[in-house]
Amino acid sequence: MTILSDRDILSGIESGRIGIYGYSEKSLTPNGYDLRVAEISIDGEIHRGDTVKVPAHTMFFVSTIERVRMPDDVCGTLWMRTTWIRKGVIAAFGMVDAGFEGTLTLGSYNSSGHEVEIPIGERYCQIVFQDMSSLSEKSYAKRSGHYQGQTGVTLDPLKKR
Repeated sequence: MTILSDRDILSGIESGRIGIYGYSEKSLTPNGYDLRVAEISIDGEIHRGDTVKVPAHTMFFVSTIERVRMPDDVCGTLWMRTTWIRKGVIAAFGMVDAGFEGTLTLGSYNSSGHEVEIPIGERYCQIVFQDMSSLSEKSYAKRSGHYQGQTGVTLDPLKKR
C-alpha cells in the first residue's frame, strides 16, 4: 500500500476519484486530511452546540462534518490528533473500507479525571488514504454495507443482511 500525499489527495478530489464533501483547505495535511466534529453523542444525547463538555471517564461518539467517498482501490486509516490525546481522549478506530461512502462515527473515551471541552467544527482525527495494490473484488457496499450512506452518529446498522 502507498500513502497518498496532499498532492495525491487534491488530485483525487479534483478528478472525482476520492470524495471529501464538506472539504476545508485548513484540514489538508502533508499525508492526510483532518476530519472535523459535526456532533457528539453522550449517553444517547446528541450535542450540536458550540462546545461540548465531555465528563471525565465517559464514552462518547463523534460524527464527522465531512462525508467521504472511497473508490474501490483506496482505503483509509484513522488516527487521533495528538491535541486530543494530550487531553486524555482515547479512541478505537476501524479501517475506512474501499467503497465506503458516508460520514464517520468515531467511538471515543475521555480517560482523564477532568471534563474535556470539544468545540463543534474542531479537527478531531486524521484520515490517511492508502492506494491498494488492486481493486477490491467486492467493495464495502457490496459486502456488508451496514453503515453505507450513514449521516450523523450512527450506532445501529442501516442495512441488515
